[in-house]
Amino acid sequence: MALVAAPAMADTTVDLPFVGGQAKRLVTGAFPQKGALILQRTRPPLLETPFDVFDHSVFTPNDQFFVRWHWAIIPTEVDVASFRLTVRGHVNQTLTLSLNDILALPQAELVAVNQCSGNSRGYFQPPVPGAQWSNGAMGNARWTGVLLKDVLDRAGVKAGAIQVRFSGMDEPVVPDAPDYMKSLAIDHARDGEVMIAYAMNGQQLPLLNGFPLRLIVPGWYSTYWVKMLSDIEVLDQLDTQFWTKTAYTIPDTPGGNVRPGETGFNLVPISRMLPRSFITNIKEGDAFEIGTSAVARGIAFGGDAGVSRVDFSSDGGTDWREAELGTDHGKYSFRQWQIRFTLPARGKQVLMVRCTSSSGEVQGDTPIWNPSGFMRNVIERTAVVVA
Repeated sequence: MALVAAPAMADTTVDLPFVGGQAKRLVTGAFPQKGALILQRTRPPLLETPFDVFDHSVFTPNDQFFVRWHWAIIPTEVDVASFRLTVRGHVNQTLTLSLNDILALPQAELVAVNQCSGNSRGYFQPPVPGAQWSNGAMGNARWTGVLLKDVLDRAGVKAGAIQVRFSGMDEPVVPDAPDYMKSLAIDHARDGEVMIAYAMNGQQLPLLNGFPLRLIVPGWYSTYWVKMLSDIEVLDQLDTQFWTKTAYTIPDTPGGNVRPGETGFNLVPISRMLPRSFITNIKEGDAFEIGTSAVARGIAFGGDAGVSRVDFSSDGGTDWREAELGTDHGKYSFRQWQIRFTLPARGKQVLMVRCTSSSGEVQGDTPIWNPSGFMRNVIERTAVVVA
């Protein structure tokens, strides 16, 4: 499969409403197999989904699904006939699987949100280094593939296995840089939910989203969702390489939260996602007529659990009302919501939306902070004008 050229389209710009002032970003369609996306970085590609896309469907279109790579050396084409997935390490037999071998295994499907750990980093105050994402470093898709458990069982996991390590076809830009690899505990890897996907939303994976195979770790941040998956290694000892032990760590505190400048806290690998919710049809500064009925709608997800309820406030959080939930596509999916409301007073009013997960976890009303800008899930506030 070769990387085909993207259709020509004129580049535009968008202003992202960060707290420290609007940040102008290029919206480009110059990347192969991709439509209009917000350009965060060209090499390696970091492409953000424009937020209005999330108002159109609970499923994020493949051509506008966000892109995030760590290393700049990414294959621009894959020979599907010669491609092989290797399963090795602490197993009874090493496997070398072709794509046809993968396709012959029992098929599995799962709807799940893929969200970058640093989604919304641009809203951290004080600012932190790293890609200054707005809220579009996430997407929801129906993933089709095979269960990782079935592949591991075919290799035969030996007693004493502790972790499973995954790596893809991307390569470091300098010889001594660490290859991008991530690991899961053996019980998690074999839980019957973690998948190896070859399709998203009924189509083959775009190359920039991991063609031909991608690891799917539902409920966990996308740092674990290894793209262009080509190697699986079962380990009988803890993985201590850079991307597991050092990178993508958070303070070992409630919510990964510390005070700016605070030191002396322990770090642990980031893992499960937290509940979030967004208004998708109303933007900051939109105007409303006093006393007129209006509809707010949006999306919510429970992190590593389902959505139990979504509450909406039209007065800055003083009063809350439960919104109507849309179709449940599974506990790891976006879930749409909507509610009708009126604004009885003129001037600036603040709309808010809050998700409660099926495990009882509720979005907080105070932003967290950590040096990496990870795991933001504060209740979103949208200021509108009533005349």
